Amino acid sequence: MSDTAYFVPIPAPGTALDGTATDPHIECFRPTRHTVSTWGPDLQHGAPPSALLVRALERHRPRPDARLSRICIDLLGPVPLTDIEVRTRIDRPGRQIELVVAELWATAPDGTGRAVARGTGWRLQTHDLPDVARTSEPALAPFDPAAEPSDMTLFGLSGYIDTLDWHIVTPFGVPGPSAAWVRARLALVEGETVTPLERLFAVADVANGIGSKLDPAHWLFLNTDLTVHLFREPDSHWTGISAETSVGPDGIGMTTGVLHDEHGPLGRITQNVQVRPR
Repeated sequence: MSDTAYFVPIPAPGTALDGTATDPHIECFRPTRHTVSTWGPDLQHGAPPSALLVRALERHRPRPDARLSRICIDLLGPVPLTDIEVRTRIDRPGRQIELVVAELWATAPDGTGRAVARGTGWRLQTHDLPDVARTSEPALAPFDPAAEPSDMTLFGLSGYIDTLDWHIVTPFGVPGPSAAWVRARLALVEGETVTPLERLFAVADVANGIGSKLDPAHWLFLNTDLTVHLFREPDSHWTGISAETSVGPDGIGMTTGVLHDEHGPLGRITQNVQVRPR
């Protein structure tokens, strides 16, 4: 079991989990203990699978003249700590705009294969337009590499949360958005160099925790998805997240936030959240 990565690549079997023959667009991975969720010891935290889906979206028929601008991750159910397949395709081809889709497949308790997470990404053709570049988002307080990391031990649980470095900018739970600089210490896939976009999605899913006003020792606030719009490509090892969660009287909430790298704001994130007492 790897101590340096969230996933280990394994050979693809001759038959995919849906019964079809394996094709070049299917890859297989074994999750490590570092993917374990905050909410239970038998499932993966949402961040590592999200980053694995983004890896697939980036690698599938890449184009030097286009990049991913909106990525939506849907968690279709608990992502188990078992071997998973990643299946990738282009749903909407185009010269200027195309839609790339990736799915994580796992074996259900009854032995059948099913999709447990899906990522969709709009890939847009780029043009060199530096004169019109701007952002309406306020900058996050700069990351200070000399500052002591924040202690983020979460009620004794190990797993994914333990693989992150934190520098809190605005304390969690205070009125208004809370903010932190976050970095994953591990590689996404064993033996690979993490791309800037993979690095961003390896931590983006924690936005609902940063923005929540609820004590995780007494409340569950699980997100079913995350949608990220990027007007600029990320370019740093640390990701800044400023987020706040609103909750309706029926226990359904929404996290909204701004994503930053060390050069400034680069996009927005939203998450659908289900709130329940423990």
